[in-house]
Amino acid sequence: MMLPEFLLSLGATCRLTRFITKDTLAGGFRSWIADRFGDDSKPSYLVSCSWCTSIWVAAAMTALTQWAGGTVALQLTTTALSLSYLAGLASRWLD
Repeated sequence: MMLPEFLLSLGATCRLTRFITKDTLAGGFRSWIADRFGDDSKPSYLVSCSWCTSIWVAAAMTALTQWAGGTVALQLTTTALSLSYLAGLASRWLD
């Protein structure tokens, strides 16, 4: 894995992790997990803990990068996710 692929995968991992654990749009998913398994269950904790979720997202991103690394589709997707994450970080300072 080359440095640009690594950095884009890192940005995509950060964005996807934040989406799953914090974003309002994934709130229904987190609620569904809590309703199905209970608020104090391990699956509920998994989808609300950034550290816990990030290892699984990172594993998937690593596998995807190894499988589809260098493809335009992967580059576009990881770039968009990375830029989205960076824009979210920047908005905290700019707002």
